[in-house]
Amino acid sequence: MFTKMLCGAAALAAAFTLSAPAAAQSAAQNFPNKPIHIIVTFTPGGAPDILGRLLAERLQAAWGQPVIVENKPGAGGNIGADYVAKQPGDGYNLVVGTVGTHAINGALYSKMPYDMVKDFTPITLLATTPNMLVVHNNVPAKTLKEFIDLGKKEGKMTFASSGSGTSIHVSGELFKTMTGIDMEHIPYKGRASAIPDLLGGRVTMMFDNMPSSLPLVREGKLRALGVTSAKRSPAAPDIPTIAESGLPGFEAVSWFALYASPGTPKPVADKIQAEVTKILKSPDASKKLLDIGLEPAGGTAEELASYQRSEITKWAKVVKDSGAKAD
Repeated sequence: MFTKMLCGAAALAAAFTLSAPAAAQSAAQNFPNKPIHIIVTFTPGGAPDILGRLLAERLQAAWGQPVIVENKPGAGGNIGADYVAKQPGDGYNLVVGTVGTHAINGALYSKMPYDMVKDFTPITLLATTPNMLVVHNNVPAKTLKEFIDLGKKEGKMTFASSGSGTSIHVSGELFKTMTGIDMEHIPYKGRASAIPDLLGGRVTMMFDNMPSSLPLVREGKLRALGVTSAKRSPAAPDIPTIAESGLPGFEAVSWFALYASPGTPKPVADKIQAEVTKILKSPDASKKLLDIGLEPAGGTAEELASYQRSEITKWAKVVKDSGAKAD
């Protein structure tokens, strides 16, 4: 009798194993059949928020289901990312991950609430953008060289960021290490809190994401001294790179990627990836992003996973060399 029970259990397990792929495929065919939530890990107005709202609008139109954007800022993006890491793996909870939440924070924070790799299902790389070194207009430096000379002469400067662990933060740490300038990091709870202090001259500088600061530079409210990419940005070809302006080898590119909760079935993840890539490649969405300094990406989940691993290694060294800590 006991042997028969074992055989029956084995047969049931085998049947379940065989039916799992079919169940996953069926889930993908029926996906989505309820509202989708896209979590943005920073305050409204920045690049992650811009991307999240663009995707929500286009996915809702394509799939006929509500796509809701929720801003869950705090702890360098960790709060929002951790929320998605703890949700069911069904594709209905997505996060606009950043270089901070998925590559930098693991080295910067002594204790992380999630594993940057294991606790997410990669979907696709959304976009990349350089950061832009901006200063308030009262700073008596018109070029990067003049700014570095000023910093070495006058002593301590302050640099703002949208939070510890962001690319904005570590760009400043890298600049501090390479120039030897005494600089104090002033973290804010999001870009929306940092920019007013920069505009008011209460902090010296900021390595802001280009989509956030480029409009202010064009309006003459801030002065741009350089971009952090290896090449000049097509959105602002008149602004030199920091590398060409006196700091060879300086490069700190921000990136944004879409992730789902862990355990999301591959057919569901593939369906999301295909639709999101279609959106990013569409001429109107691509132009909209390029005009504000975001270079649309797309690509496979495997490509994103490989890129993420290389970025984790890169930024761990930057954090170690700078001695930066978030807590």
